[in-house]
Amino acid sequence: MSLTLTNTLTNRKQPFTPIHPGQVTMYCCGVTVYDDCHLGHARSYLGWDVLRRYLSWRGYAVHYVQNFTDIDDKILNRARDTGTTMAAVSERYIQRYFEDMHRLNVMDADEYPKVTEHVEAIHELIGQLEAKGYAYAAEGDVYYRVEQFADYGQLSGRSLEKMQAGASGRDRAATAKTNPADFALWKGAKPDEPAWDSPWGPGRPGWHIECSAMIRARLGATIDIHGGGGDLVFPHHENEIAQSQAANGKPLANYWLHNGMVTVNGEKMSKSLGNFTTIRDLLDGAWARYPQPVDPMAVRLFVLQGHYRKPLDFIKDAIAAAINSWQTLKTGLLFGDHHGAALGWSVANLQSSPQELSPDNPWVGRFQTAMDDDLNTSGALAVLFELAKGLQREGNRLVHEGKSQLSPDRLLEQWQTLSHLAQVLGLEATTNSDTDAAVGELDEAAIADLIQQRQAARQQRDFATADEMRDRLVAMGITVVDQPDGEVRWHRH
Repeated sequence: MSLTLTNTLTNRKQPFTPIHPGQVTMYCCGVTVYDDCHLGHARSYLGWDVLRRYLSWRGYAVHYVQNFTDIDDKILNRARDTGTTMAAVSERYIQRYFEDMHRLNVMDADEYPKVTEHVEAIHELIGQLEAKGYAYAAEGDVYYRVEQFADYGQLSGRSLEKMQAGASGRDRAATAKTNPADFALWKGAKPDEPAWDSPWGPGRPGWHIECSAMIRARLGATIDIHGGGGDLVFPHHENEIAQSQAANGKPLANYWLHNGMVTVNGEKMSKSLGNFTTIRDLLDGAWARYPQPVDPMAVRLFVLQGHYRKPLDFIKDAIAAAINSWQTLKTGLLFGDHHGAALGWSVANLQSSPQELSPDNPWVGRFQTAMDDDLNTSGALAVLFELAKGLQREGNRLVHEGKSQLSPDRLLEQWQTLSHLAQVLGLEATTNSDTDAAVGELDEAAIADLIQQRQAARQQRDFATADEMRDRLVAMGITVVDQPDGEVRWHRH
């Protein structure tokens, strides 16, 4: 079976065929670096990280580029508020981006171009558009002439006529445009703002032209895959296509992929609604809606449990369930560390590479079938959970009965398969985390005490405290089961 991907440009699944056999060029719109990354960024960059990992696992040589937007009004406003420079703000939040993404085990892109590094490339592209009649200068700005591009709206499905009918005069320079739908390629300088010299006077680039120029400079005129959030389809990606295709005479990307948006309890995440949170606040337990530290791998698992194209709702119970599920996977992934020596496994067994998996391995086949179907990560995770639960069961037998129902070789195959497939999804377990220590030190008396505290809170109808106690137990590897008769049972997972 070949890999199929849902292409926003055609609105259907298509078999993936790269421009050059065995090679993939891939670009993803990066962050505007004026603040810490939030849950929407986690969803997007985890998704593209898995796509990149899977393509590599399937044997493709992937060249992955993700930009940093370091020229923007929001960056300028943050610099003014903090009494510093646009460059200082950008560098601070670029560094914090890497800190957040590394915690989530997101691999670094091959290149991270910045807009400020590509001003000359932007001038060149605008000049070509102007020479071909697709751009015009007006009062120090330069605009793209939308009517000149016959295929405008091909990605979003929006017609130019409807866009013109719905246009308003909210654009600050609307009177300088020949058409309200035209968009800025170059913005004339304002007082007290950074500016770059250009053939049209001092100023700075428009947002959309930046990605078109960076893609062409780093990857060429046409790339295989362009990714981004669903909110970028229009106008950003639509305008990228118009610019690049008009200038280059070729498609910008053969496959356009977009991830679904993030909500919190069904509402759009926003600061005004009080449901906004950054990645680090979620991981560090500083989010009021989930005030306990969360293992980054549980967050990664939570994101991958849903399809990348669907909306993702961050709710307390779902996060707690993901923490619980991660403990199951983690137990399976650490099976070799805990039981390998007793089973007679060698150091070489514990360090074997993914290439050593048998091509006839049934779990590998099912995993690939799921992932080939438009990155069906939930189906791929089902394979991982089947392996992890089987290893967990045999681990319990080894501890309590001193033997397993499966041979050491069979267990080794299952553990290696789980470990290797989990790496494709970026799920990795370590034995030196605080959670491991907490679980190891938690004896039955301590568990009983926590459960008693939870029961007392429930009897006082303090359900918030009761839920918090349950979540603490789940985070430490304990599942609590409330019985109909009021009794409480628990087990380690």
